[in-house]
Amino acid sequence: MDLTDDHLTTQGLEAEGRGRLLLIACGALAHEILALKRHNGWDHMDLQCLPAKLHLYPEKITEEVEKAVIAQRAKYDRIFVVYADCGTGGLLQAKCADLGVEMVAGPHCYAFYEGLDRFAAHEDEISAFYLTDFLVRQFDAFVWKPMGLDRHPQLRDMIFGNYAKLVYQAQTDDPALRAKAQDCADRLGLAYEYRFTGYGDLKASLEKQAATY
Repeated sequence: MDLTDDHLTTQGLEAEGRGRLLLIACGALAHEILALKRHNGWDHMDLQCLPAKLHLYPEKITEEVEKAVIAQRAKYDRIFVVYADCGTGGLLQAKCADLGVEMVAGPHCYAFYEGLDRFAAHEDEISAFYLTDFLVRQFDAFVWKPMGLDRHPQLRDMIFGNYAKLVYQAQTDDPALRAKAQDCADRLGLAYEYRFTGYGDLKASLEKQAATY
């Protein structure tokens, strides 16, 4: 099992082929889901992750999730999709309904990490740019290089000129990641805010699924 961030970004994670409940998730959530499985003894859950880089192409997420569900559904009693809407414009929710599988509620992972109610209370944060543990570690792969800032740093103010701050939603209390997130904010020319969210509603969603069996 390759759990390096680079592998999760480009390849994802294959299911082990055991368990009664399959979680089909984004590769950016692999570490957190596996930590929750270990901590809670959820041995009846199996995990398959699609490549995290799909978030750079949200129009592809719905199709890839559908392929995974169809390929795996005969092997498990039930499947739960651990994606929020993630930029699919409601298409993923509609497809999951067609396939008869449930999915995580919310617009994106920033909302369910913080908690949907708490995130909704920050409606005034339209000028905030969010990072999670995974995205801090993979900042160059998901932000700096895809936006061309490694080649054309002058684009920074054009792309991020309407942002006021970078909010790091931390799943773990890691001083090294906090320092790197501060560096990310400095590179983008944004104010920096640290919020420890832990697993937020992700934990509650998986607890609910685990309790089904």
